[in-house]
Amino acid sequence: MLGQKRVLIGIGGGIAAYKVCDLISQLFQAGAEVRVILTETATEFITPLTVSTLSRHQVYRDLDFWRSTNPRPLHIELGEWSQILVIAPLTANTMAKLAHGIADNLLTNTVLASKSPILLAPAMNTEMWQQISVQKNWEILQENPRYHCIGPASGLLACDRFGTGRMAEPAEIKLFIASLLTTEGKKDLQGKQVLISAGGTREYLDPVRFLGNPATGKMGLALARAAVHRGATVTLICGPTQLDFSDSLNNIRFISVVSAAEMAREMFAVCDDADLIVMSAAVADVKPAEYSSTKLSKNSLPSQLPLDPVTDILAQLGDRKSERQILVGFAAQTGDIVKPAIEKLKKKRLDAIVANPVDRPNSGFGSDTNQAILIDSKGRQKQIEPRTKLALAHEIFNFIADL
Repeated sequence: MLGQKRVLIGIGGGIAAYKVCDLISQLFQAGAEVRVILTETATEFITPLTVSTLSRHQVYRDLDFWRSTNPRPLHIELGEWSQILVIAPLTANTMAKLAHGIADNLLTNTVLASKSPILLAPAMNTEMWQQISVQKNWEILQENPRYHCIGPASGLLACDRFGTGRMAEPAEIKLFIASLLTTEGKKDLQGKQVLISAGGTREYLDPVRFLGNPATGKMGLALARAAVHRGATVTLICGPTQLDFSDSLNNIRFISVVSAAEMAREMFAVCDDADLIVMSAAVADVKPAEYSSTKLSKNSLPSQLPLDPVTDILAQLGDRKSERQILVGFAAQTGDIVKPAIEKLKKKRLDAIVANPVDRPNSGFGSDTNQAILIDSKGRQKQIEPRTKLALAHEIFNFIADL
């Protein structure tokens, strides 16, 4: 998703500037071409030599802007070169300039001279962030379709204050960049409510034993990220997971559950408000007929385990969905993945289904990559070759766009 893409980064004057060095390194290692504009205040925190070494390219500063000997103005060249512009950390000063169209340095002039999407990663002291003037400027920027926003997150700040103001982590910013390069910055899910289930469920026999599966929630989290990156507001209901759900992921409401019954309860409580429902969770089909509140001894374990069915969440969602809602299911299969997926799509009244093999290398449960055949109720099919789960998530949203 990043190979040979042209990423322009503007580094603002804040302590979080040191974290952008990691972002530059990650982007370069992923195959992106990286150019950097270093504001004059940013040089108080990191050096041009550090940035040029990591990006393998010269660093651009205001001195280059005002004394440029290039045939064409530098801000025009950089604006036309970039496929995406990232400003990190975004300071309160630069935020105010962007909100009101002020261009008094190389970075702000380049913003006005470019058409590429712009990703903003603010970072500042909590009191500064909460100022009415800062929040008004932030609202202005979010109303502009060119601007995409990530963070800030909460945590311990450099001023020893614990609160909101931390810049989003480089890994999270990198994923957002990959999304915007894929979609070219379109917000086709703007104003949409998206409900996503993720991970596996656990059906306990006693406090230490359960029936479950290897699902980790990676695919569901990728779907949530992709939806937010395209402008949606997301509710993500996830089974037990070790994934980090960063609070810099704006517009994601995370609900943690364990059993199929808990997931059903939470899904049914919010599903009526959703425009799009994507059921990527690997929900149990059965549960132990009896539960012991104390650990069963080895000798008391039954030789045959009586089982009861659990709520078929996807089928009930299919029965109750309205005409305005789109319902997408997943079918994790081995062998022939198409025939059972089509049967599931029809039986459960789905608008589309993602058939993905779990018996192939680097695909399915726990992997960072995935592959699938996308099928919709109109009979269309599209095969998606192995790629990152975030890339697959975007393919899914592209596929169902006309539904």
